[in-house]
Amino acid sequence: MNLVRIDNRLIHGQIIETWLPYTGASMVVVANDQLADDILQQEIMSLAIPQTIASTFVEVEAVMEAMASLGSDRDRIDILVLFSNCADARRAYDCGFSFDVLNIGNVHYSPGKRQVSPSVALSADDEGCLRHLSRKGVTLDFRCVPNDPVQVRF
Repeated sequence: MNLVRIDNRLIHGQIIETWLPYTGASMVVVANDQLADDILQQEIMSLAIPQTIASTFVEVEAVMEAMASLGSDRDRIDILVLFSNCADARRAYDCGFSFDVLNIGNVHYSPGKRQVSPSVALSADDEGCLRHLSRKGVTLDFRCVPNDPVQVRF
């Protein structure tokens, strides 16, 4: 199983303890422009990832290239792809990284955002990005953890 997820925290305990076992992923791809250029933060996040799980940190527009570099292995391994926000997920999609389902797991509240689930608050821009993906046929799955009830919106 592959999972594409928006979680502004990126690598953290919930990913390690629930989503990795649920998906059976043997690789984590973190797509974040700032993190792709910050070796120290990559090393810190990598400490949380079990040694049996491969990880890579790439710029958002390089997700497709990172996936293509796996070659035929891509069909044999399960991958968890993490974005920190809706705009990054849309940008990767528009650059050719296609996915059928997008899990929106955690987007922190801030002024001007509307709370749409216990762990997700969206701005008007976020909602626009998600509507765009929905119109492209992407199913939007609002769940914080795998055993939460599936909430599909838009």
